[in-house]
Amino acid sequence: MIKFENVTKIYKDKTVLKNISIEIEKGKLVVFIGASGCGKTTTLKMINRLIRPSSGQIYINGEDIEEKDVIKLRRNMGYVIQQTGLLPHMTVKENIELIPRTEKFDPNTITETTIKLMDMVGLDPDEYLNRYPVELSGGQQQRVGVARAFSTDPDIILMDEPFSALDPITRNGLQDELLNLQAQLKKTIVFVTHDMDEAIKIADMICIMKDGEILQYDTPENIMKNPKNQFVSEFVGTKRIWASPEYIKAEDIMIDSPVTCSPNTSVLRCVAKMRAYRVDSLMVVENKTNKLLGIVNAKQLQREYEIAQEVSKIMNTDFLGVRLDDSIVHVLKVVDDNNISNIPVLSDNNTLLGLITKSSLVTTLSQPYLEEEEVLKI
Repeated sequence: MIKFENVTKIYKDKTVLKNISIEIEKGKLVVFIGASGCGKTTTLKMINRLIRPSSGQIYINGEDIEEKDVIKLRRNMGYVIQQTGLLPHMTVKENIELIPRTEKFDPNTITETTIKLMDMVGLDPDEYLNRYPVELSGGQQQRVGVARAFSTDPDIILMDEPFSALDPITRNGLQDELLNLQAQLKKTIVFVTHDMDEAIKIADMICIMKDGEILQYDTPENIMKNPKNQFVSEFVGTKRIWASPEYIKAEDIMIDSPVTCSPNTSVLRCVAKMRAYRVDSLMVVENKTNKLLGIVNAKQLQREYEIAQEVSKIMNTDFLGVRLDDSIVHVLKVVDDNNISNIPVLSDNNTLLGLITKSSLVTTLSQPYLEEEEVLKI
């Protein structure tokens, strides 16, 4: 959708962007983040040619934006800034409808779209459409700014720190509204912020910048789990993922090689295996496919006197499981709701991929406190 190819920007003797290359997929919300002066806003403003590169090319849908009419380019993009940019002498309705009317959209369609957008950003059209910006709170003005950005149904929305001047409660509400809008409309949104919590909450992809260079461009989950270098790790924060537990997956906390047995294993051999591996349960799997057939625990074996009996006769086949990408929040709910100590991690066809135990959950949940103790020791 949007492609930067070896883009550099130099102001006099200062290099603001250093040969950056990045591709933004259609329908994704991409957040550029970094300290002041890192080049994130310069990068955003190059997309609508408010700033032009010193070298390199920028493409939208394969077309070099330098070859496009700049007025048409900008009118086909939504643009939201921190100060809202609302025209003070125009009503809310006039502000939202300015570009659609300039582009001579159908008047009935304009009216319908305006009402729909006001509803989508949580403002009652009857109450707010005929007000002037000065009669609105900062949060309400920014909602109107967002509605205006979507008014021409553009493919691309540019948002330059749009919520940074708002109080935390209003800001959080607007972030939620943006996510709701994006879920419905699937626009390509380029969003600049200096707030990592905001980036993690709203982004499909995060681009971390420093001194005009891209340090890491990845999903929020991968950036938190696998920071590329020390700067990224410190910028993100070592404990950041604990504020977003939905990014901690079953795959991250499971035992990769749980102790298993075949269905024709005798009770005696099962007991011996449990003792040898110091576990209180065995995953009973099909030999060739590793498909989970059942689970047997120590209490069941203690009640079974036929030591030569096959474990398939006594195993529990009514078991619960989770998938690799289930979050730790979901895993904890399954464990708590069903009062179980072990939960297998399974593929769609019930192939055993791993095992989560109460012990591994406790170890995972205590990790941030252990890290804090290590810091205190240092």
